[in-house]
Amino acid sequence: MCGITGWIDWNTDLTKQPIVIENMTETLKPRGPGAAGTWITSHCALGHRRLCVIDPENGKQPMIRKLDGFSYVLVYNGELYNAPELRHELQVRGHPFHTTCDTEVLLNAYIEWGPDCLDRLNGIFAFGIWNEKKQSMFLARDRVGVKPLFYTQDNNGMYLFASEPKAILTHPKVKAEVGREGFAEIFAIGPARTPGHGIYHNLFELKPGCCMTIDRNGLQIRTYWQLRSREHEDNLETTAVHVKALLQDTVERQLVSDVPICSLLSGGLDSSALTSIASDYYRSHQLEPLHTYSVDYVDNDKHFKESAFQPNADAPWIRRMSAYAGTIHHDITFDTPELADALRDVVLARDLPGMADVDASLLLFCREIKKGATVAISGEAADEIFGGYPWFHREDALQANTFPWALGTKGRVNLFSADFNAWIQPTQYVADRYEEALAEVPRLASENATEARMREMSYLNITRFMPTLLDRKDRMSMASGLEVRVPFCDHRLIEYVWNIPWEMKNAGNRAKGILRQALEGILPYEVLTRRKSPYPKTHNPNYLDAMKSRVLDILDDPSSPILPFVDAKKIRKLADLDASEFNMPWFGQLMTGPQLFAYLYQVDYWLREYKVTTLTD
Repeated sequence: MCGITGWIDWNTDLTKQPIVIENMTETLKPRGPGAAGTWITSHCALGHRRLCVIDPENGKQPMIRKLDGFSYVLVYNGELYNAPELRHELQVRGHPFHTTCDTEVLLNAYIEWGPDCLDRLNGIFAFGIWNEKKQSMFLARDRVGVKPLFYTQDNNGMYLFASEPKAILTHPKVKAEVGREGFAEIFAIGPARTPGHGIYHNLFELKPGCCMTIDRNGLQIRTYWQLRSREHEDNLETTAVHVKALLQDTVERQLVSDVPICSLLSGGLDSSALTSIASDYYRSHQLEPLHTYSVDYVDNDKHFKESAFQPNADAPWIRRMSAYAGTIHHDITFDTPELADALRDVVLARDLPGMADVDASLLLFCREIKKGATVAISGEAADEIFGGYPWFHREDALQANTFPWALGTKGRVNLFSADFNAWIQPTQYVADRYEEALAEVPRLASENATEARMREMSYLNITRFMPTLLDRKDRMSMASGLEVRVPFCDHRLIEYVWNIPWEMKNAGNRAKGILRQALEGILPYEVLTRRKSPYPKTHNPNYLDAMKSRVLDILDDPSSPILPFVDAKKIRKLADLDASEFNMPWFGQLMTGPQLFAYLYQVDYWLREYKVTTLTD
């Protein structure tokens, strides 16, 4: 993977300002520590940082091809998993190849088919291609938004884009300004932010499945992919067989690399499935044993308490699965001081406050993995597309007229200051975003009320919650120079599973029942039937104490930028509670008291570090 950035400006000679694009590109160095490159012409400047995975000796970017005397220039972040098939087809059509990297495949695909090339791509990507003849920039993002892409524009013909906001904020004409909607996203919506919002004023995210053209006529965006509802015609057995075939094909495609690949293993259904398929592939191709990695926390075994959301600890399951798959396993463990100190690094990686210690542990985890591997496969998205989260099966969540991860909104809003609540109107903001999401759901007229509601739940999870986890995984891994591939995000799998009726998805009255049936013979029975257990968090009470202390210090600091937004008295009162009294998640399923204090700490640091200016619109 890589980092990309660009500057298009019709009223400025960019060749006279090379330092600007160089500085923008430099901010993305963690995403691509292997190589850097820039390309500048009068009205277009492009920058690229490369993480070398395929054909490390070649594939330099920006990549340039000339046709009829005019240049096509590509900056690209991602991987194409059907590159061999595309390469063959393009060679038949007369396109020459000088490398074995998928970058060249993508560039030739665009030259051959233009924007329609997107329909042929199987992969995760964000890229931009400058067409010198047309004086236009074409930008696109993968179907489900695994790879990020942000952009901004002004009223004078200037356009900027980048893999991360930090590159855009580096431009001298862009300021870190946040208005009412941006703060509503931060405080009311929380980490699961609305697609398209970049939080900062006039800074936007290109939505998943969308592409954009910039030329002298302005900016045009279109959707090239979206979920479509249709009748599912396969029976249960055929469906399970097809899911298994799609998943195996996807994993095997994603194991192609010229650098070491590993698997993230929790001992749960999803990561175990990917690990087992990958390990079988390695054995059948006479490769060295697969390396697997897991994360845990000091003294978690002492403090862990079972709950409906986290029914058991991972460690015994990891050992069982590693032995079954024959992997070389690495246990990575972190302590409270490390988690607390990493919260600032997380903000710098995200350019925003995020999922608190869940982010921090992932960032530290990725740094450790990077010492032994450059590419990892991970089980994100299975719960969203197969309906695995507990809220798919709880009546209170199904009946709630809001996002299932936002059931704690009322309690969170109570911690904001009266003036801030009056300004951002958090409860109404969340309600509006929820209704907006429901209005997008592609309905199926033949469905009964139960099936229709479960389709809504699936849509909310795939288009609103899943992007949160994908963004988290991208930012934390790429901040460490680690590429993480997510096989469950293959669009063919998502399209197929989307239309499997809920009764069949829940086959055997088990969460992700159809996936469990598809994995029979791939996983041992005890792993196949294990209940959902999420990404592990620390249960050590020292972490809550550390976070309380940091937030109380912030509240004692009259210069703290967070003070106008919160009710300090209520937060102090909350800090007096015992850990056992934090029993209501304020976001998602597992983010309770410790994560709330960590999030407030992150917000304060973000406001200071990014010198955020409040726009009182």
